[in-house]
Amino acid sequence: MSVAGTYECVTKTPMGDQKSDMTITVDGDTFTGTNAGAMGSLSLDNGKVDGNTITWSMNMTVPMPMTLEGEATIDGDSLTGGVKAGAFGTFPISGTRKA
Repeated sequence: MSVAGTYECVTKTPMGDQKSDMTITVDGDTFTGTNAGAMGSLSLDNGKVDGNTITWSMNMTVPMPMTLEGEATIDGDSLTGGVKAGAFGTFPISGTRKA
């Protein structure tokens, strides 16, 4: 099954649970997409697909400029992984495919 789709995600951060819709469009072993939530929409950059594992980066500007690095595993319709936020550590992310 392809990792492509839209996932309803929750990232557990020090600012509380951040809900977002992560949309992934696969092209071979790479992907593009967005992660859109209450804090705005971020482009998924440098997206790579390795089997059912995906990695990406996002350039956040709010509440402070920072490059976030994500890695997740897709198992059926479930997404689980982490988002590394520099010196702040890695925050768990989980999601369920909705489309």
